[in-house]
Amino acid sequence: MLKDIIQKNRSYRRFYEDHVIDEAVLRELIELARLSPSGSNLQPLKYILSYSPEKNEQIFPQLGWAGYLKDWPGPEVGERPSAYIIILGDKNISNSFDKDLGIAGQSILLGATEKGLGGCMLGNVKRQELRKILNIPEQYEILLVIALGKPKENVIIETVGPEGDVKYWHDDERNHHVPKRILEDIIIGS
Repeated sequence: MLKDIIQKNRSYRRFYEDHVIDEAVLRELIELARLSPSGSNLQPLKYILSYSPEKNEQIFPQLGWAGYLKDWPGPEVGERPSAYIIILGDKNISNSFDKDLGIAGQSILLGATEKGLGGCMLGNVKRQELRKILNIPEQYEILLVIALGKPKENVIIETVGPEGDVKYWHDDERNHHVPKRILEDIIIGS
């Protein structure tokens, strides 16, 4: 059921690093993005796939992992992603990528969830360093990096408290808590 897949589709930041994700799986996920709607049907997004430990090791230090977890530098060795998808915007096609980016990113993550994988969309990227490492031409704007792997962490969805704090947090057992607003707080008219 779609609702079950959406509930399982969390921002996972710790993975079983030794779980192999091969090129074929990544291509299946990109196929979902390719088939998704695109503003004016321009289809300006391009993708770089990374699934080798060597390439992944170069990408990892270019990423910021969790803005609310100030004392956490990101997943440790053994808990890092098995693969990455770097989403690029082709400026020769368009200069507006926001709608396409959100739709494609969600399609990729829902497909990953269906396969028993998890991921995290990372916008905190050292773009110039990543451009240099991956030899990305200036024609392409680096929009987002999706980290993928077999999830190692437990994500708990809970209700936002009366103080309205939406910041996610880790407990002593390394569970990842994600406060969500209730339905009545987000529907403002009917």
